[in-house]
Amino acid sequence: MSNKASRRDFLKAGTAGLCAWTLGVRGGTAEVSKRPNVLIITTDQQCVTAMSAMGNAWVKTPNMDALAAHGVCFANSYCSYPLCSPSRATLHTGRMPHETGVNHNALPIAPDVPLSGQMFRTAGYDTAYVGKWHLPVSYPNDGIAGFEVLNTVERKNKLAHDVDEATLAGAVEFLRHKHEKPFFLVASFINPHDICQLAGDGTKDKLQDELRQRYYPAAGASLPPLPANFARPQGEPDLVARKLKHEEWNEGDWRSYRYAYYRLLEDVDRQVGGVMEALRQTGQEENTLVVFTSDHGEGQGAHHRTGKMMFYEEEAAVPLIVSWKGVTPAGLIDRSHLVSTVDVLPTLCDYAGVKPPEMVRGQSLRPVLEKPESTGHGFVVSEMVVGENPGASRSFMVRTKKYKYMVFPGTERNEMLFDLDTDPGEMKNLAGSADLSDELLRHRALLAEWRTATAEEAGPIKSKKDGPRPKKKKA
Repeated sequence: MSNKASRRDFLKAGTAGLCAWTLGVRGGTAEVSKRPNVLIITTDQQCVTAMSAMGNAWVKTPNMDALAAHGVCFANSYCSYPLCSPSRATLHTGRMPHETGVNHNALPIAPDVPLSGQMFRTAGYDTAYVGKWHLPVSYPNDGIAGFEVLNTVERKNKLAHDVDEATLAGAVEFLRHKHEKPFFLVASFINPHDICQLAGDGTKDKLQDELRQRYYPAAGASLPPLPANFARPQGEPDLVARKLKHEEWNEGDWRSYRYAYYRLLEDVDRQVGGVMEALRQTGQEENTLVVFTSDHGEGQGAHHRTGKMMFYEEEAAVPLIVSWKGVTPAGLIDRSHLVSTVDVLPTLCDYAGVKPPEMVRGQSLRPVLEKPESTGHGFVVSEMVVGENPGASRSFMVRTKKYKYMVFPGTERNEMLFDLDTDPGEMKNLAGSADLSDELLRHRALLAEWRTATAEEAGPIKSKKDGPRPKKKKA
């Protein structure tokens, strides 16, 4: 690593919003050397169930599973926005997309919103970033405030596999470097995002041919079945019930696409394992807090969908593993607590003794990690913008313990409500059920309160069924 590069990044950090918040190191600077290293590993477009640790028999992810074996894997983990850039902005700011200004892909984070690298560098950490950024540039060679950027390759005309190999190499080189201070490293892989190429518009190009040769099933291969919720839901709103993208696909096409998705995951799992092996070889595993997550999920054929940009479980629920060998509970699949991308940064700050900015929206997961009987969130929210006008087209999801509520502007029939206890595949929209009218009102009220609390300025979403606010109940 270059001292010149480190100094250059520090100067950039000082001009990107540090004056807007107060940062401290709990316990004083003398304790910096005792603080854990922090390693964030991310994939791109991985749904929460796409790991063998989660009981998925169609994919083998031994390295992700090993992380889960030393930590806690949250089953009810949701991204802040089911799209790359907005979700990544939340991961590194602890703020919602409407606050960071990242309402679509390839937009920069508002300059007055501090980044994770700035916080940890100011607190005495050696900070570095390697891999996909996408805020706004996908693979910058420089220019992420608070981080030394280790990228050596661009994405253009390359398979994600090859770009991820360069990300692995950069992360390994950083870990093998002797650090006088604790480190904060982000290793951001792009796969299984190449599934987008295979689920594209049907055009043929060199990359797609390479992908098919590498990841599509050979004759006679065992294929995963269609998902149980392959059909479209009853009562899907007009805005969601758009023309199907792959009407020409038969069952074999869908199953082959699902097969390829899992092979892409196994590819990136090996690269995740390479990072963890370097951590072990350098003797740093037991002093490193590792967080593994993804920016959003993937449709996988559920409801005839591929890709993202929807609040169904496959697209909005993402893996989140918090693992510190010998410190966090080991091998726990947490199916009780609701967690969100906004919780990652406050959790890292809590364990590292770093004071986060006051405006961080999430909460540290350390209490529920150390005391699983703790209550945690009553609900979590995800948002999404369809179109160019965020104020007029922002949609929302509210996930409570039992229910998921969604609302989409601009249509007459604009709400969805699912009972996830009885309908985990989200097949029957209960927003029009008289028996659940109180629950519908309760979820509307939770969203209205959240929008006020987070200064979301789009204004109320109108519905013909708007009624009196219900009395507060437990979420």
